[in-house]
Amino acid sequence: MVFNFSIQKQVSHATIELSGELIEKGQAAELLEQCTQLTTENCNKWVIDLGGLKYLNSSGLNTLINLLSKARNAGGEAVLHGMNKKVNDLLIITKLNTLFKIATTEEEAHRLLDLS
Repeated sequence: MVFNFSIQKQVSHATIELSGELIEKGQAAELLEQCTQLTTENCNKWVIDLGGLKYLNSSGLNTLINLLSKARNAGGEAVLHGMNKKVNDLLIITKLNTLFKIATTEEEAHRLLDLS
């Protein structure tokens, strides 16, 4: 399965939707480039929707960490939501659930970013 993403930029934040399988470093190059561009436009609060992401490995985890780092280095935050059990379990096993803010719904993600 192929990896895809979409970014919807709002006034105060962006919603980043990931789908497919994120298993190779090169798959996310354009995503990371576009997120760097968001930070230059002072858009540094991101809701990352993992609802369509079926699988990720260590390269995929690295991509999520890169997204979080970009947001935080720009003075913002990234909140994950909508992940399936496999992805959630992987975050727990790697203890990355302690690094990320994780929401169960998009509304909760907005509250964690102070957008509501």
